Amino acid sequence: MGWKGNDMELEDIGGKIRASLDAKNKAREIALPKARQVIRSCSVAIRAVHREKYEEATKHLDEAKAHLVEAQNVLKDYPQIYFAGFLQDAEKEYSEGRTTFALVTGAPLPEPDELGIGYPPYLSGLGEAMGELRRHILDIIRRGKLTEGERFLTIMDDVYYFLISFDYPDALTPGLRRITDLARSVMEKTRGDLTTAMRQHDLRNAMDRLEGKLSASR
Repeated sequence: MGWKGNDMELEDIGGKIRASLDAKNKAREIALPKARQVIRSCSVAIRAVHREKYEEATKHLDEAKAHLVEAQNVLKDYPQIYFAGFLQDAEKEYSEGRTTFALVTGAPLPEPDELGIGYPPYLSGLGEAMGELRRHILDIIRRGKLTEGERFLTIMDDVYYFLISFDYPDALTPGLRRITDLARSVMEKTRGDLTTAMRQHDLRNAMDRLEGKLSASR
């Protein structure tokens, strides 16, 4: 015995499938723009951090958090979409925003559970924050605060060695190895820039001392 071409059976099966897919698609259509807004808000927040507008940065990070929670809640019953990638990208950007803020301002580094995000996106966001630290150090160099630049370079070192300790397959920490490699490149470039600036500073000081001695001997 087998199926005898009963259209009602197909309609019942199709109705169940369609209802499930409609619900998932509706959730996706709600969550996707929320995830995009998280990314935009975090980008604005990071710019504010570099301009030392910390209250403005906090406001945008709080906005990002609200959008992220909404997206997470909409997708919590649909793991296939939850872990499709776009929500993890938003979590990564949120991690980058929060960790950049903490590293630059000296606030305690937030933990992933505190932020309400997955561990892999947290690590990836922390790795991408190294690019923002480089930008901060270059701003410090331009202001002549080289000792402070050394302190932030030490922070970059600490974060890098923390990240490389997570030596897991890409299936568990997607993209982390590439991000860590980029972080190392950024760190070495920054070390070179800071070393050059310190040598130039020492040379200027030596020339000023020499000029002072020559003037005194005339």
